[in-house]
Amino acid sequence: MSTAVQPAFTAEFAAIHRDMLLGRIEKELATTKRVIGNIPNDKRDYKPHPVCRSAWELATHLAQSDIWFLNGIASRNFEFTGEPPAPADTVAGLVDWYDREAKQAAARVRNMSAEELLTPVNFFGIMNEPAFFYLQFAQDHLVHHRGQLSAYLAAPTSRSRHKAKGKKKKGKRVRHAVMRYVAFCLFTFAL
Repeated sequence: MSTAVQPAFTAEFAAIHRDMLLGRIEKELATTKRVIGNIPNDKRDYKPHPVCRSAWELATHLAQSDIWFLNGIASRNFEFTGEPPAPADTVAGLVDWYDREAKQAAARVRNMSAEELLTPVNFFGIMNEPAFFYLQFAQDHLVHHRGQLSAYLAAPTSRSRHKAKGKKKKGKRVRHAVMRYVAFCLFTFAL
């Protein structure tokens, strides 16, 4: 953990930062709900490469980790005890669970006092920052994994959809984007 002197944040700064980032996160949650809801139940086992998660695994990780981050901030405690079981058996069930839990978790963060927002929270011994600081991590994680899932959704249908419209060039761009993501998966899991 760093021994660097931490900047002094004011209660007003923490509250404004929370309101700004939480507002952005809440908008992102709505988009994430739509992306998860677009997973066809019959293609939820799709993987762009054998080392990657399936679309279903990625969707459940995305939904659960969004809630985990927000609840960790609100509780001022980050614990990881392994991937929990999927909270639903269907895509529609996951979307309903995510909608309900995300609203509750966001409300918990919104109701935090300035003192709670300024409380240093240990993040697995890597850093010890004020609780509000982790909202940026939550948003970055959400957007990153939603981008992955979006690439999954484009991949299985891109060839047939774009050939039918005579747009081979766009289909090629989508396949290249998926291949870049596969390379990312391979690199990440090789570390």
